[in-house]
Amino acid sequence: MIERFTLPGAATPRGPYSHAVRAGDFIFVSGQGPIDPATNDYSYGDIQHETRIVLSNIKSILEGAGASMTDVVKCSVFISSGADFAAMNVIYAEFFGEQKPARTTVEAQFANPKMKVEIDCIAYKPK
Repeated sequence: MIERFTLPGAATPRGPYSHAVRAGDFIFVSGQGPIDPATNDYSYGDIQHETRIVLSNIKSILEGAGASMTDVVKCSVFISSGADFAAMNVIYAEFFGEQKPARTTVEAQFANPKMKVEIDCIAYKPK
């Protein structure tokens, strides 16, 4: 069974996609940018500010889909500058602590050139 989630209180998707999709015991969270769900606008700042917003959004989406950050098994992190890697990692570690998922991090050019980070993830949460 496949369930698609567009959750109230989360930033409105900027395109034709769901916040998350559950397929069996896996939850796939779409890439999240630094969008403040209270204003539904981008909240630009340094990499740590944007990473905190992105991971807070992912946490909210996971909770709305019945999971948590400890259920995340894989993240893909996209940053606009490799020079921001260490600073991004500080905030990333705050959200995952000892429950470290597998991860890929790449430098990327975003369609929105002001963005510094986008993250997606896959969680495993049996029903």
